[in-house]
Amino acid sequence: MNDHAPGAAAPITVVGLGSMGQAVAAAFLDGGHPTTVWNRTAAKADALAARGAVLVHSPAEAVRAGGLVVVCVLDRKAARDILEPVEEQLAGRGLLMLTSLSPEEARETARWATERNIAFLGGAVMATPDLIGNREEASVLYAGSREVFQEHRSALELLGSATYLGESAARASLLETALLASMYSMFAGFYHGAALVGTEGVTAEEFTALAVPWLKAMTTFLPGQAEFIDRGDYTTDEQSLEFNKGGLDHIIHISRSRGIGNDVMRPIAELIDRQIAKGHGADSVARLIEGIKHPEG
Repeated sequence: MNDHAPGAAAPITVVGLGSMGQAVAAAFLDGGHPTTVWNRTAAKADALAARGAVLVHSPAEAVRAGGLVVVCVLDRKAARDILEPVEEQLAGRGLLMLTSLSPEEARETARWATERNIAFLGGAVMATPDLIGNREEASVLYAGSREVFQEHRSALELLGSATYLGESAARASLLETALLASMYSMFAGFYHGAALVGTEGVTAEEFTALAVPWLKAMTTFLPGQAEFIDRGDYTTDEQSLEFNKGGLDHIIHISRSRGIGNDVMRPIAELIDRQIAKGHGADSVARLIEGIKHPEG
């Protein structure tokens, strides 16, 4: 796969120049990599071309130009529509897809690539386009070809911190989805809290000043929760389900009395109630994962 001179920055092609694709291509340019770009709407490449990127006019030209071909389009269908006609040109090259894929789609795409002698690496970008290039705030999860990751690691680290999750192509997508699930749940809890304090005239800004350090402190409990989950033994003498049921019931009661909805809190309370009904009230609150893994059990 490596056909550039030793010590020289590898040529990279970026296919797809939406806001994320433009940010990715700009990061490679800033890192000194010869960068070729292609997009259905060529005008989106104007700013990159002014900075030294080479604009080509077909996917085939784009593939031939890059030692690493990076695809950054909306979804699997858009990617396959572009890549299938040029699969012969892709043979023997590294293909990085920074495209939203389900775990199953990532696995299927990796299989498609392997059958055509294409080294596939899937990437999940945990950042907004404006954060690309900031290793403190942007991270990208990678799974698939170890060879592609190792060969191009220095280039990939131009995008943000780079974490390799193994050769199972589904892992990057699955971890991305799990992290997003954690994020949305946290935001929903914050919104509930802001609605609650708002009934007493407390502004969201004032609430946020207290919420940020509180939530940061609470994340220190996550490694301990992970230990319970990985052991599958939830025996504890603190933070039991019964104890936390009292806390959730208290929140729900006060929220109801203040006239705000319990759409966020109620599902958590129901998870706790189900586990207690099964006789697990003395177990760690981490046991909630069993109700999530086996919703009908």
